[in-house]
Amino acid sequence: MWGKILGALFGLALLRLPGLLIGLILGHWFDIKMGASLARFQGMFQEAADQQGLFMYTTFATMGHVAKATGVVTPAHIHQARQFMAQLGLNAAQQQEAQAAFRDGKASNFPLKAQLQAFYQQYGRQNDVIRYFIEIQLGIANADGAMSREQYSLLQQVAMQLSVSQIQFEQLLAAYRAQQRFNQRGTQRSATNGVQDAYKVLGVAPDCTDKELKRAYRKLMAQHHPDKLMAKGVPSAMLDVAKKRTQEIQAAYELLKNRR
Repeated sequence: MWGKILGALFGLALLRLPGLLIGLILGHWFDIKMGASLARFQGMFQEAADQQGLFMYTTFATMGHVAKATGVVTPAHIHQARQFMAQLGLNAAQQQEAQAAFRDGKASNFPLKAQLQAFYQQYGRQNDVIRYFIEIQLGIANADGAMSREQYSLLQQVAMQLSVSQIQFEQLLAAYRAQQRFNQRGTQRSATNGVQDAYKVLGVAPDCTDKELKRAYRKLMAQHHPDKLMAKGVPSAMLDVAKKRTQEIQAAYELLKNRR
């Protein structure tokens, strides 16, 4: 109502009674415009919160569904989920929410398809976010050291629901497995197998040119850049995981660059 009050006062001071009426009308118009703008901005903030909540719930619920794909959630799956929560730095309340989502996903009647459809409606145009989501699910599927046939089939369905082709899914899976081997080798990365895995991490052939290698490296770094993912609606809690991923990509690139 401040628009009406100030408008009336200014109008009264300038044009007395006619000015008062004119000021009230103009002030009322101003209040309506400001109210609409405020509501729009509040809606934007609420939408961002809902968007991030959708990402977190879908992530942990899908993890639970993938873990239960063989019928039994193993201690390795639980450890992987807890480790992921710790990596995200979730507080006690957030951990409880994540655990509840994980339990929801374990239910045999969990509506995974509907949940993924809601996720896709929000993030379908964000290919980097979709890839990042699938990479997270690959982590829980490989918690026991090897992905089961049931988990592989389920993740194929997840990828399909998110409009990720079979070829793209296989590329993500190959890159993930190569990254795991690359990380485990540590100081032995300079060995032949470590170099081969580094090429697979970057998704290029060993006979690629230096230009192609650098282009692939920059593309992956851009896809996993924390600021870019956050701007696309990925919760801030997830960004440390993305940062770790960029460090792994950079380590693979540095090894190949030095070898060349």
